[in-house]
Amino acid sequence: MAVNEPPIIVLVRPQLGENIGKAARAMLNFGLTEMRIVNPRDGWPNPDAGPSAAGADIVLEKAQVFDTTAEAVADCAHVYATTVRKRGVTKPVVGPDEAGQAIVSEQGRSAILFGREASGLETEDVALARSILTVPINPEFGSLNLAQAVILTAYEWSKAAREAHGADAKLAQPTAEDDLLPPAPQEELDGLVAHLEQMLEPKGYFFPEARADATRRTLRGVLTKPGWNHLEVRTLRGVLSTLERRDRRPED
Repeated sequence: MAVNEPPIIVLVRPQLGENIGKAARAMLNFGLTEMRIVNPRDGWPNPDAGPSAAGADIVLEKAQVFDTTAEAVADCAHVYATTVRKRGVTKPVVGPDEAGQAIVSEQGRSAILFGREASGLETEDVALARSILTVPINPEFGSLNLAQAVILTAYEWSKAAREAHGADAKLAQPTAEDDLLPPAPQEELDGLVAHLEQMLEPKGYFFPEARADATRRTLRGVLTKPGWNHLEVRTLRGVLSTLERRDRRPED
């Protein structure tokens, strides 16, 4: 299945540079790089955007600025207005998942409009859209900041794009195995257990003697149950070695 170009994220009259930067960061997390900014309150470029982008510089460097929303979406066949209110405009209403699937499958460029932080999109902005994009949210607390709204829509688009790409998907979710080291060999676990037993013995931990073997078995079970990897075992051994040392005096 052919997959269309990624959607354009359009920030309409954004107020704070740091929010523009955070939106750029949210975009790049899911492979979106084309941002258009309509009449930003503090002008552009904004020095507060870069630090908040946390490395998403490519998005900010490519960002285009327009005087009006109509100019920003002039080359787009599909425009989605993100809003929780219809503002008296009758248009199809879709969720982020539906919008993501439509953007992937429909021909022509797509743009997603996001309004200013304080008040969202104006009626004339919503009027330009083909569809209203709204997020199912707690009716008693429907407050999303700009970056949160961007990341929700970007994620749903990326999910739909990965499904359409199949094996050619550019974004990948690491598996749990990718993040884990293999369990430590038994020899290292035995060393950890022996080390701790050596420290506990003179403290009377294995008293009474009639219960000493059972206590040792329980201790071994506790230490081996988590499946420590070798770095974790080394860390624990380091903790024990530190506890074995005599307390340092200020003059040491």
